[in-house]
Amino acid sequence: MTFIAPHIEAFLREYLVRHRGNRKHTCESYAYSFQSLFEFASQRLEMPPSSIALEQLDAALICSFLEHLETVRGNSGNTRNIRLAAIRSFFRFL
Repeated sequence: MTFIAPHIEAFLREYLVRHRGNRKHTCESYAYSFQSLFEFASQRLEMPPSSIALEQLDAALICSFLEHLETVRGNSGNTRNIRLAAIRSFFRFL
């Protein structure tokens, strides 16, 4: 299994800032997206966020997370789409 933490760190600190030239606000938004995803995955998988492996973030978990954002947390479709954009960008980076 591949722990996800080093990849997230490289994505947020190196790729977004240095290679894509994203601004601080965008990087913070992406970081919050992953914080929310990891909190959700941690509860779903019953493990600490630091133990989540890349292989565990499958399509079913991501879809459940996006549904959770709208139904449980009451986020708008725009907010859900921002979180999805961060996730897609991360997987393209990988």
